[in-house]
Amino acid sequence: MSLREITRFTDVYEADLAAAFLASHGIEVSVTERYQTTVDPLMQRALGIRLMAPASAVEAARALLARAQAGEFATEDGDDVSDMDVGTRATGTVMALAAFATGGFWGVSLPRRFRPVAWQGVLISFVVLVAAMIAIAIVFKVLFDPPRG
Repeated sequence: MSLREITRFTDVYEADLAAAFLASHGIEVSVTERYQTTVDPLMQRALGIRLMAPASAVEAARALLARAQAGEFATEDGDDVSDMDVGTRATGTVMALAAFATGGFWGVSLPRRFRPVAWQGVLISFVVLVAAMIAIAIVFKVLFDPPRG
């Protein structure tokens, strides 16, 4: 039984979802390169994640995936995920801005030696540290040497 490529994905989770979808329709597939790409995430983009199936099932699998991509299997109800409330959205926005300001979005899949130094995070950390030291100095000055008047 020879296996042939159905399609490639750039994300292992999307490939697993497609494999589960095809399996639910009676087409057994295998997801290749899953383990190599989870060890080194850059390989996901380089190799891609392939869905492989027996040669006799390739055309049916491609047709099913094309129908799913076109939205044929979508339900009238839509997603069962509820809308985000204002507090959750605000918290997420603040966390994203904080991660961006401290360099949290700088190529997290890269090894440390290849990541650029997040100078904005270093600068913000330095400013916060200096401000905290000044505040502590003022508090100690007021507590232990109160102004005479």
